[in-house]
Amino acid sequence: MRLTSIHKVIVGEQIAKPIYSASGITLIGEDVHLTQRMIDRLKMANISYVYIKDKRFEDLVIPEVVSEQTRREAMGTILQTFQAFQAQPATSYRKPIQTDLGRSFRNVMGSLIDELKHNEVALSLLGSVCGFDHYVFTHSFQVTLYAITVALRKGFNQKELMEIGLGAILHDIGKMMVPYEILSKPGRLTEEEYFLMKKHAEYGFEILRRQDNLSLLTAHCAFQHHERFDGSGYPRNLTDLEIHPYAKIIAICDVYDALTSNRAYRNAMLPHEAIEVLYAGVGTNFSKELVEDFKSTVALYPLGISVVLTTGETGVVINNRAELSSRPLLRIYKGPDGQDIDPYELDLAKNLHIMIVSCE
Repeated sequence: MRLTSIHKVIVGEQIAKPIYSASGITLIGEDVHLTQRMIDRLKMANISYVYIKDKRFEDLVIPEVVSEQTRREAMGTILQTFQAFQAQPATSYRKPIQTDLGRSFRNVMGSLIDELKHNEVALSLLGSVCGFDHYVFTHSFQVTLYAITVALRKGFNQKELMEIGLGAILHDIGKMMVPYEILSKPGRLTEEEYFLMKKHAEYGFEILRRQDNLSLLTAHCAFQHHERFDGSGYPRNLTDLEIHPYAKIIAICDVYDALTSNRAYRNAMLPHEAIEVLYAGVGTNFSKELVEDFKSTVALYPLGISVVLTTGETGVVINNRAELSSRPLLRIYKGPDGQDIDPYELDLAKNLHIMIVSCE
């Protein structure tokens, strides 16, 4: 199989991996041949890419980051919990909704941590193809996967993994108090709208700190994930040593996932482009050490993606190394003139004079 943009998929091509809604419902199953109507509906469902069957890459298997069952359980818990707060008056955070947030999310977190512990390849969230009913729900899940993976790399113990996981999955719950028209606005926010948007960090803190079954650390992850090293963040303009280590990690994961996701006001960046944005913020927004830890956990060029080389050739990424994710193993299938050729493998880790210049 290989990965292709929804804008380049051809009618009649065969789906290689099921496509889901954010709530876990299967939209199109494996082996289905795409019609134009299906392609149009996938675009409307915010699907930006699909895996298609291709005999030249039939041996390429794209592993799931977590199992379908665990992903569905996690998304179901997020949806149920966040929707309980959605459309509530902004002052309602002062009266906590009677729900066992801690127990529900701890069960989910235990499964996520166990599965991520056994993930031995660079993390790529392009493994599952799903649209989103509400950006915040999907974003919260994906930030959690990134945060736990970074925490595993740093050697956090089980208790710390649980704490940062809970902080990550609930870091944006305060956005449920922000009007949806602002969250989904396709253009630049007005000064007043931006002020209301920034309130989500405070709302999240107030919601979570009033939950008897959650620690204050979880609430502070929501409160501090927009703080920055140089004091330019919000809501309290905290600086380096004043920001909790969990919030520093979640901040990087939050920005990266936002940059690599399609939003109402812009298209998604490719993973390697988003990493460059993080590096540009080292010393002002983020810790260099944490950015490098994060880079070592993610696949800059996900399995199955097509890339163009300085030679003019086009290949598909067929293997990644966690420590060398910028130099993947490719299977070249198009020559410099764009014509199909007999595929051959090229290891960029052994051919340092050849560079990737663009991705599909």
